Amino acid sequence: MQPRRTDDATTQNITRERSEPTTQDINKPSTSTVTPPTAAQRKPITVANPVTPVSPATPATPAVVPVATRRPRASLLATLGLIVSVAGIALVLSGPLAGWGIGVAGLGLVLSLAGLSATRKQHVAGKTDALIGVVVALGAIVLGILALEGQIYWLGTDTQPATSLREWLDAQFANRF
Repeated sequence: MQPRRTDDATTQNITRERSEPTTQDINKPSTSTVTPPTAAQRKPITVANPVTPVSPATPATPAVVPVATRRPRASLLATLGLIVSVAGIALVLSGPLAGWGIGVAGLGLVLSLAGLSATRKQHVAGKTDALIGVVVALGAIVLGILALEGQIYWLGTDTQPATSLREWLDAQFANRF
C-alpha cells in the first residue's frame, strides 16, 4: 500500500500493520471495562451505495455532474402590481380621492396582469402576488365607480369618512375616558 499524504496535519501512514504496537498503545493504560458485543448483538452493516472495485483495464466512467438549477426569483411586475393595487383601494376608500384611486387601481391592474404574464416563465415566482393584485385592483375599480355614481352612501367624494369616523367615535366614547 501507498502511504496517504496530504497537506494538512492529519497525514498518516496507512501501511502500518495492526499487530505493531505504537507509542500511544504502549503508554495507554489497559484497564478497559467495556466488553465487545457478541455476534448476536451486532447489527449487520448495510451500504447504500456499494463500491465495486474497478479493474485497471476498465476505463473509469466520468462522474455525472448535476446541472446547476437557477433559484426562482420573484417577479418585479407582480410585486409592484400588488403594491399599486393596495394603494389604489386605499385611495378609493378615502372617499374624496376615489377618482384618483380608480386611476391608480387601473395602473395596478395593468402591472399585475403583466406580472402574471411574467410568471409563466420557468424560474419566475410571484403568481400569487399577481393574482391578489388583480383581484384587489378590480375590487378597487368597481368600488370606486360605485362610489362616484353615488350607489354607496357612506363612500363618495362629498363625504369625509375620517372626520365622520372621528365624530362617531367621540360620540360613543365621550363619557368613557
